[in-house]
Amino acid sequence: MQETPLCLRVGHVLHYTMSDTNTTDFSNPSTFILLGIPGLEAAYIWISIPFCAMYAIAMLGNFTILFIVKREPSLHEPMYYFLCMLAVTDLVMSTSTVPKLLSIFWFNSREISFTGCLTQMYFVLSFSDMESGILVAMAFDRYVAICHPLRHSTILTTSVVAKIGLAVVLRSGILTLPYPILARRWPYCRTNIIPDSYCGHTSVVNLACADIRISSYYGLFELFSVIGMDVFFITVSYTQILRAIFRLPTKDARLKTFGTCISHLCAILALYVPDFFSSLMYRFGHNVPLHLQVLIDSVYLLVPPVLHPIIYGVRTKQIRGRLLQLFTLKET
Repeated sequence: MQETPLCLRVGHVLHYTMSDTNTTDFSNPSTFILLGIPGLEAAYIWISIPFCAMYAIAMLGNFTILFIVKREPSLHEPMYYFLCMLAVTDLVMSTSTVPKLLSIFWFNSREISFTGCLTQMYFVLSFSDMESGILVAMAFDRYVAICHPLRHSTILTTSVVAKIGLAVVLRSGILTLPYPILARRWPYCRTNIIPDSYCGHTSVVNLACADIRISSYYGLFELFSVIGMDVFFITVSYTQILRAIFRLPTKDARLKTFGTCISHLCAILALYVPDFFSSLMYRFGHNVPLHLQVLIDSVYLLVPPVLHPIIYGVRTKQIRGRLLQLFTLKET
């Protein structure tokens, strides 16, 4: 089973010996073969239906968020700008894997070029990091809005929001770049068959007949420096937010203020909870069948893109109201 994007960058620390090179030489593979979900080939048509439906929901939901925020001037605020960044990230995340997966299900199109495989790996890892970084930015927005409400508009100006977004993109893009660079360096003398639905980092480098510990060590460093720090900053932000909420004089005021954070907290859970359980299965579920592991990992990549627009569409009054207008005939 391959790693999930956020928590399982380390993979297995494997040291391949010289005896491993006594197989067919794939030092410069032109293509890899993605098996999809091994063992469930007979059910691919049926499995493709929920995947296609989830992908359609993710695309429609996130494009709707972008459309509504663009068209509604009252939503031109930091929180909604960050929400648009999250929507774009979700669109890229789902599009980087699902179309290829569906082509495997429908057309048995299993081949992917070596460069395309590394590109897919880079997009999945970098945009999952961006997703986490944007949630940190949204936590900061909630902190400023609740703890320093009178200074919110002066602290989080459009320029500051743009700089935060750029910093998130650069951090994720730069820190993820060593993954495909290192993967390109390794000789692949075992096989070019990947028993997975997309080119995950561990799935690819485990095919190498070389000492890949540097990739594993870098994965550990990147895990703590990106995801670890993001979780830390989100925790600090909500600690300050809760302290400010408990200082409010009435219960109604506390509930109303905390209610402004519910959507963001649900978005955090939608990203981190599936990843947490997937990581537990990866580490301890050695008796779990391979097809079930791959299936869960494939679904995991679609959970945040599907849930985020639903969460904000249902929980945010302005977005919900504008969405209802789109489906309601206006009286003239």
